[in-house]
Amino acid sequence: MSYSVTRFDAIEEIDDGREPFRPVRHHFGITSFGVNTWTAKKTGDRIINEHSEEGEQEELYVVMEGRARFELDGENVDAPTGTLVFVEPGVKRTAFAEEDGTTLMVVGGTPGEVYKDEGFELWAPFGPLYQAGKYAEAADAARETIEAHPEYAATFYNLACCEALAGRKDDAMRHLKHAFEKSPGQFGEWAKNDSDLDSLRDDAEFQQLLAG
Repeated sequence: MSYSVTRFDAIEEIDDGREPFRPVRHHFGITSFGVNTWTAKKTGDRIINEHSEEGEQEELYVVMEGRARFELDGENVDAPTGTLVFVEPGVKRTAFAEEDGTTLMVVGGTPGEVYKDEGFELWAPFGPLYQAGKYAEAADAARETIEAHPEYAATFYNLACCEALAGRKDDAMRHLKHAFEKSPGQFGEWAKNDSDLDSLRDDAEFQQLLAG
């Protein structure tokens, strides 16, 4: 048996171009549920981006510090320190800071399913480069971090997409193979129609991957 203790603000923040968050799940190596914290620097900052988790996660929001204002299907909910807000899949949600330094902890999981960690925390810092069309830069920046964590198949898939878009077919195929080995069903479906991988479609090795 073992345990680990830390303060949430001792975990280094990750900036994905939106509201910085702390990768609590990844820090502790938690594999049975998702959990991270988000902190807004200033009053009025959006802490949680608007989304609905349609058909997916239940989420519990814990106001650890400060005060938040949630918008849940258009209804405002005041949430001072210590408030718990549980939101079911399908409810459109977002949250804003009502005080500087407001911090939320978010715990999530999909009803009836075993939690599957995708390593989104690792990919988050490189997402803005991908969104900006800087595919080679994204691949160069992400490669060392992604390859250091082979347990996360989705990050290898994302890296392969950037490499394919940057014209690096050999690198893309190598990382795509790893993603398929870890989770062939999931990524086989993604890859069938993913335009990021169009440069690989005539490759016999890629076709073999899709064929299973």
